[in-house]
Amino acid sequence: MKRQASRRRFLTEMAAGAVVLPAALSRTASGQDGAGPPPATPVAPPWPHGAFSAPRDETWWEMVRAQFSFTEERVPMNAANLCPSPRSVAARVEELTRDIDRDCSFNNRAKFRGLTEQSRTGVAAQLGVSPDEIAIVRNTSEANNTINNGVDLRAGDEVILWDQNHPTNNVAWDVRAARFGITVKRVSVPRHPASAQDLIDPFVAALTDRTRVLSLTHVSNVSGIRLPVRELVEAARPRGIQVHVDGAQSWGALDVDLGALGCDSYSASAHKWYMGPKEAGVLFVREDRIPEVWPNIVAPGWGNDADPDVTGARKFESLGQRDDACLAAVGTTAEFHAGIGGAETEERIAGLATQLKEGLVELGMTLVTPMEPGLSGGVCIIEVPGDRGTALRRLYEEHGIAGAGTGGLRLCPHVYNTREHVARAVEGVKALRGVILG
Repeated sequence: MKRQASRRRFLTEMAAGAVVLPAALSRTASGQDGAGPPPATPVAPPWPHGAFSAPRDETWWEMVRAQFSFTEERVPMNAANLCPSPRSVAARVEELTRDIDRDCSFNNRAKFRGLTEQSRTGVAAQLGVSPDEIAIVRNTSEANNTINNGVDLRAGDEVILWDQNHPTNNVAWDVRAARFGITVKRVSVPRHPASAQDLIDPFVAALTDRTRVLSLTHVSNVSGIRLPVRELVEAARPRGIQVHVDGAQSWGALDVDLGALGCDSYSASAHKWYMGPKEAGVLFVREDRIPEVWPNIVAPGWGNDADPDVTGARKFESLGQRDDACLAAVGTTAEFHAGIGGAETEERIAGLATQLKEGLVELGMTLVTPMEPGLSGGVCIIEVPGDRGTALRRLYEEHGIAGAGTGGLRLCPHVYNTREHVARAVEGVKALRGVILG
């Protein structure tokens, strides 16, 4: 069941976060050395009475934007790579890091076990699973490799991949194949799918009696295509095939319910769409699959024999000394998301992405990403037959929009972006039309 957190608690903490952010952070983030006043940064306003039940209009979303410290001169629109954290999350990391530096004794640090469990509980509730099925790891790459190395496979067993998977869910399987003799098969989908069935059929056709793993990506970072995961799981499960999903582009962007998706494992990073602390991630492994997956690393906290002392998926986070402040701040991030709502976040991102894609098409740009929200997420990519590097540089330097060159020209609006930001991005592309089209 989805977590129903108190909006009052969320808004109170957000307002508090705006107060404790050091002014120096704004200067550093803006590229200034501290001399002179920094560029104007929106100050998080007090949340008005009734904001908990207020409609999600543009005024409400402006208040959400104000919880982030980036300036209007340099607007992030590359959530597929890295997101800013809300002020409350950044402040929590800073607060707890200072607490450790003041007193790094075992006595003082004992509280972090409970704080990490609070983070686990918050994340699990939002993903619709048990806390015992969640490991808080360092990023998607580590989580993907845990599955890659931990699933028990024999020579001749077959792994089916989407050819758009990230290298850690793609090349990593080639490395295992070279070591242990498994077979890796890649599946391509239509460049411009017209329906979910266009995405289902190629994978179903690739499954054989030797297939043991189907390893997918929920939303592609190189095309923006969103796979129909639930339907693919339904096709694979009767055959006894384990389904792993890389959710780096869906956690924090879509209203993900892993119970409904039905996959056996799922990986994601907190620093992307989840807007959390850096170097934290999540690995979900379904309860009945946990005993079948070997850990990558065994460190203090595991126990003294081959059977782990820790419960459930916690065995995958036996990694030695961790950044305790970071782990605790994952819980702060969960509270931020709970305050907005998963469905509301997905709807907002879909609205901004649609505005962006429609504006780009009106300029004569060719979309790589499907226009249909059901076949895409927040990742929006256009083709760039011209000078991609120059277009990206000038979009940032002249128009203040930070994008990426992955798959073409990639722009990924999030809840901290406004409709004005999206309009500015479209105007920037219009001004650079000759550079982009060549």
